Amino acid sequence: MSSLHISQGSFRLNDSHRLNIDQLELHAGESWAFVGANGSGKSALARALTDDLVLLDGQRKSDFQRVARLSFEQLQKLVADEWQHNNTDLLSESETDTGRTAGQIIQQDQQDPALCLRLAQQFGIQHLLERRFKYLSTGETRKTLLCQALMGQPDLLILDEPFDGLDVASRTQLADMLHGLANHTMALVLVLNRFDDIPSFIDKVGILVDCMLTRTGDRTTLLAEALVAQLARAEILDQGIGLPDTEIPGQKDRLPADTPLITLRQGEVSYQDRPILHRLDWQVLPGEHWQIVGPNGAGKSTLLNLVTGDHPQGYSNDLTLFGRRRGSGETIWDIKRHIGYVSSSLHLDYRVSASPRSVILSGFFDSIGIYQAVSERQQFLTRQWLQLLGLLTVADTPFHSLSWGQQRLTLIARALVKHPALLILDEPLQGLDPLNRQLVRRWIDVLIGQGDTQLLFVSHHAEDAPACITHRLTFIPQDDIYRYQTDRLSPLSH
Repeated sequence: MSSLHISQGSFRLNDSHRLNIDQLELHAGESWAFVGANGSGKSALARALTDDLVLLDGQRKSDFQRVARLSFEQLQKLVADEWQHNNTDLLSESETDTGRTAGQIIQQDQQDPALCLRLAQQFGIQHLLERRFKYLSTGETRKTLLCQALMGQPDLLILDEPFDGLDVASRTQLADMLHGLANHTMALVLVLNRFDDIPSFIDKVGILVDCMLTRTGDRTTLLAEALVAQLARAEILDQGIGLPDTEIPGQKDRLPADTPLITLRQGEVSYQDRPILHRLDWQVLPGEHWQIVGPNGAGKSTLLNLVTGDHPQGYSNDLTLFGRRRGSGETIWDIKRHIGYVSSSLHLDYRVSASPRSVILSGFFDSIGIYQAVSERQQFLTRQWLQLLGLLTVADTPFHSLSWGQQRLTLIARALVKHPALLILDEPLQGLDPLNRQLVRRWIDVLIGQGDTQLLFVSHHAEDAPACITHRLTFIPQDDIYRYQTDRLSPLSH
């Protein structure tokens, strides 16, 4: 029976930090979940298990032969590589998009069309096999890479945040599939931020704190201890939260009170003759805060990209933003100056060399990177945001050296820094631990409570929706398209 043993292990993270694992034993047939706060070392532990970190002290022994690991960082790199390989913005009319399809990504390391089709059918993505990978939604890319990881029939499978980015049905389906995969020949390891994401079939749990594996044991005992610790830490949120001020003290971005922020009439978006949005009528009136819900691939992010001005088909639609018809002579900056934005695609696209400080500062300019002079006031406010995030000591380190959750917190601060008239949050809480998810929801409610910002919020986790939500737009599958349902919510309905 295959196994992995670590004893008194100390693994190098960088010049000043180590991951410490006193004792850990994994055996074929076991199912583990490792949980911890953002920056606690969860992803580093996953790398240590795959022998991808330098062992400075102690022992690591493993006789697993086929190890597969899937992480946010791998997804980020793959998406970046696909866009860099064939930048469609630079193609001439005679050139075609040669980006790889989902089927090619799945079979990247092993050619087996029959197994590829079988795995795709299990995940419900067989219809995506011929579609370009870089055009898939976050959830669709996650399922594609899961299929890729399973192609090698691993005996140790390590999944870093496998449930983030998946809708409710897909999370349930994945948990059931993982339960079916667990057998006496394979060890399964899940690395998670959410304690409530731990599937019921998991046998053992490990908890990380400050880059140290502090506790391992049976699931029931450790989750009871962790819940008590979470509740104790969450008490700090009851002390009240204040957000840093606006760039001009007391002056916020205000739009006319009698003008809808967004009006879309019979909205249509298609890709290769496949409808993404189909005759959507939608209006966001002053004072409304919308939650947008629907399955992976329904077109939620496409709708938001129309609003932000990042989708080219915005010009071919009857779309009015902030009182101006799209294509009436406005620039992209006329749109973006009113908007704060966070999404998984923005996170994946943030490939420039940057520090957490420069990422937050870029929110004042609606840019990726800093290309103009920064005022003392902007620097002062950025320091306040970094202190609020607990990132002041790493403010000038590389952005990508932060944990994924810390990166996401930094991008959220970037979106909030100018107190925008419209705040667009597309799966903003991906990769955040329970305390930071609660913290960000409180930030949103504080910002909304000040009365000048309106919210568009997308999340597959119903419990993530802030208390301020007033309306819901639901994408409902109907044959090969989606129909749309709008509802006004009572204060307790979400």
